[in-house]
Amino acid sequence: MNRPKTGARRLAIDGRTVAVMIGGAALAGCVQIETPDKPIEINLNINIRQEVVYRLDGDAKKLIEQNSEIF
Repeated sequence: MNRPKTGARRLAIDGRTVAVMIGGAALAGCVQIETPDKPIEINLNINIRQEVVYRLDGDAKKLIEQNSEIF
């Protein structure tokens, strides 16, 4: 059963909205953004190691061994 918002409930919702708006306006003056005097330096010490693992089928391995001069 939906009832239209009237009376005290409507005033409470409007009061909350006004309070949030006043609080947001009060905090807006507190936030300051300034650029740093020195450039931002990011040190990344990264080691990249790559390993390649391969397996050959028995027939392919024999074929490579027989024709090793090709490879």
